Amino acid sequence: MLLLLLRRLGQAILVLLAVSFVSFMVFRHIGDPTISLLGEDASLADRQAVITELGFDQPVPVQYLRYLRNVVHGEFGISYRLKRPVVEVIAERLPATLELALVAGLLAVAGGVALGVYTAIRREGWASRVLMTLSLVGVSLPTFLIGIGLIYLFAVELRWLPSFGRGDTVALGGWRTGFLSASGWASLVLPVCTLALFKLTLIMRLVRAEMLEALRTDYVRFARARGLPERRIHYRHALRNTLIPVVTITGLQLGSLIAFAIVTETVFQWPGVGLLFISSIQAVDVPVIAAYLLLIAVLYVLINFVVDGVYLLVDPRLRRS
Repeated sequence: MLLLLLRRLGQAILVLLAVSFVSFMVFRHIGDPTISLLGEDASLADRQAVITELGFDQPVPVQYLRYLRNVVHGEFGISYRLKRPVVEVIAERLPATLELALVAGLLAVAGGVALGVYTAIRREGWASRVLMTLSLVGVSLPTFLIGIGLIYLFAVELRWLPSFGRGDTVALGGWRTGFLSASGWASLVLPVCTLALFKLTLIMRLVRAEMLEALRTDYVRFARARGLPERRIHYRHALRNTLIPVVTITGLQLGSLIAFAIVTETVFQWPGVGLLFISSIQAVDVPVIAAYLLLIAVLYVLINFVVDGVYLLVDPRLRRS
């Protein structure tokens, strides 16, 4: 087990180094920092002073090593657009994205597994057929179209829920959360449903397919021949043996909840890092873009570590090997 974790740690370091190099190339070759920081009317002497201060006049390997040192120390530079440290800017926006992704992930996993098991066990029932038909909507429709449809129905026509923003937030130390206000929860509903629908339907269809395969295996037939209760067969034997591929796909999908929350945050004007990333691209705010790429890579690496730990809990053969 320790060897497996060390191997995964080595792979994670290589991935982060590769992403850091990509973000460094973005930092170095996209946009002109002197124009962003000084304006188009700055003199050549002022621009040369900024280039020297940023180290852009040094050899590329030296620049990359300096960039890595700054990243290790949590220094990502100053936002060209906001004139503030990038770490502060992202720290303000990150709670909104993490809360949105957390609630959407819980809804997608819990709902997807529950509905997948139900549609597998009751595969001939009318409710299962309706759910499988509706799941095609979540898999097929693009996220922005789902969001616009929900806004039109629940915000414009019915006027039940807000269509944009995060609602009232409460400060808990350095973290601002909407979980402690009614308007915060109301503002979460539509973005969470939009972000979670595709993941939920994908997990549901995967769990159903794996569950049906498990129910046709010999050990399930043997368990029935022994007279074990159907509930025990379904949830202790069949479901547990479907979790390995489900955990793999679910881990990747949970990572993409944060990486691809950009569309949802743009549709609902949710003040998270996804919306910040879009506005930074429009303004060519390179330090924020580079920091966002590294942040997403770190989150993916952490999620993969969690998935590896879940493997060890679900499959005893990995612990023995």
